[in-house]
Amino acid sequence: MGATQSGELERGRLWELVDERVERAIGRGSLLSLETEQVLVEQQGVPFLVHLLAVLEAKQRERRSQERTGINPFLPPEPDLWVCGLGPTHHCLLNKFNVLERHVLIVTREYASQEEPLDRDDLEALARCMAEGEALGWYNAGEVAGASQAHKHLQLVPVPLGPGPEATPIDTVIQPAELRAGRLEAFGFVHAVAALELDWENPRARLGEALEHAYQGLMRRLDLWPETAPGGGAAERIPPYNLLVTRRWMLLVPRRQEHFGRLSINALAFAGSLLVRTRDELAAVQASGPMAVLEAITFADPARVGP
Repeated sequence: MGATQSGELERGRLWELVDERVERAIGRGSLLSLETEQVLVEQQGVPFLVHLLAVLEAKQRERRSQERTGINPFLPPEPDLWVCGLGPTHHCLLNKFNVLERHVLIVTREYASQEEPLDRDDLEALARCMAEGEALGWYNAGEVAGASQAHKHLQLVPVPLGPGPEATPIDTVIQPAELRAGRLEAFGFVHAVAALELDWENPRARLGEALEHAYQGLMRRLDLWPETAPGGGAAERIPPYNLLVTRRWMLLVPRRQEHFGRLSINALAFAGSLLVRTRDELAAVQASGPMAVLEAITFADPARVGP
């Protein structure tokens, strides 16, 4: 068994348990994976993966139903989508409408807003999952950052995302010196990045504390942490941003807007993975280039803008 009788995750069993739950959920018709066609769009040495949806009607119907009824899909979660507990504050669920395989959600047991800063409990739960193997975690902080649900949740998939050996497409151009410097040359917009040198295999390592330290450092560097945000004070909401975490690095990108044209963009785009609904949207990404898409939804980096 991958969980104890109380449903808590046992170390080293997450992905085995996810596979069991996926098989069960598919068998019961509870997991509605979205079929896509993958298109490679390379720019500046980054092999961006663009996923073109074949069908979206089921997800759109459920979203409209939730908006009409005000139902929170995470309270309570669908039993067939529940994977395991992650301590007293979080649990792990399958993403009902997944594009990527083994896509899970790290969800607060009680309601919290997706516009709140991440806290130690959130990052402890993320660290506990990332200690299970190489993975990409991310957080869409609010609707402008691409969040589709208001209930606080992080997301996680195992890596690599693409056919290559790199964890994500953007890893193909990340250099160690850039991680030490705190910025990526490939990104011409405001962002901050930090190297993570953690002992992921050590069960006694204080991984959640380390992630919290790195996260707050990036937030403060970009003046997004409540104590340095406009107006100061202990703000419950902060400006929208995307956070991405691998075992090697943490990246934070403030967001200016949600859409590029009609295309909603979330954190995965900054890892090199985009989702489009139509061939017209795919053509727009190909014509503009994925980097131009990212620049359109973020803030211009003053250091990259000439006089």
